[in-house]
Amino acid sequence: MALGTIIRSFAAPTAAPTGLAFDGRTLWHCEYTTNLIYQIDPATGTVIRSFAAPSTGPGSLTWDRRTLWLSDVVADRIYQIDPATGTVIRSFAITWANAYGLTWDGRTLWSSDWSLNRIYQIDPATGTVIRLFNAPGTGPRGLTFDGRTLWHGDSTSGLIYQIDPATGTVIRSFAAPTVQVRDLTWDGRTLWSVDFTNQLIYQIAVS
Repeated sequence: MALGTIIRSFAAPTAAPTGLAFDGRTLWHCEYTTNLIYQIDPATGTVIRSFAAPSTGPGSLTWDRRTLWLSDVVADRIYQIDPATGTVIRSFAITWANAYGLTWDGRTLWSSDWSLNRIYQIDPATGTVIRLFNAPGTGPRGLTFDGRTLWHGDSTSGLIYQIDPATGTVIRSFAAPTVQVRDLTWDGRTLWSVDFTNQLIYQIAVS
């Protein structure tokens, strides 16, 4: 399939969808009107279960092969969460606002900053910023890691960028299904995106 081809889509279970993550089998999704985190069957879009987010501004989700991580844009914190119980394992404060993107690279976290148009690499044990670079575009939102590169969704340009995490250089880009892409996740083969405007979750080809 061509780069950016929509494979399928289904309705998000919420009116203000923000975060999206993939755990190897199911999708995880959050939003800020119900303040719930949802586990979703990616084949049907059916909600499997849900639990309360730890604060009132859930922005983005990522999976570290064992637990969920959530960035919160009201509390300005990142939380590590046990997905079986919804219990917070730990959390740390961040110094930037509007952390709408969050991803795990196997060792460290990455977060995007919608206010300052930056992407940060973060030590998950301490919350310390390891390094940062400027995000492409002026509305950084979604962020995911495919095992080698970062993918970044920009809600101003409506583009999804593939980025070299070592340099911050854009490798390529394509148009998102709609402008208001809020988060991205990688399933090992394709991207998934969640759209704030039409409340849809998309599976997107990138090869």
